Amino acid sequence: MSALDWPGLMRLGLGRLRLKPAEFWALSPAELMVMLGIEGGGAMGRERLADLAARFPDVAQAERPGSRLPPGPPDGILKGAEADGRV
Repeated sequence: MSALDWPGLMRLGLGRLRLKPAEFWALSPAELMVMLGIEGGGAMGRERLADLAARFPDVAQAERPGSRLPPGPPDGILKGAEADGRV
């Protein structure tokens, strides 16, 4: 995966596009590229999605270190909803 040229992107966004810093940082790199007329890589394929999922696995908030939230519902609390397809 290639690193982003943040100084270059900032020069283009803040200079050429005349974005305010808050507007620049609110954009995703893909949104900035569209505004600059730079073609992106297209839709994300399954391989790229699998790579991202492996690198950044979903972790419940309660399982994150330092979380103050209690763990999720006790086992079996959603059994009825799962059985009839509501979950």
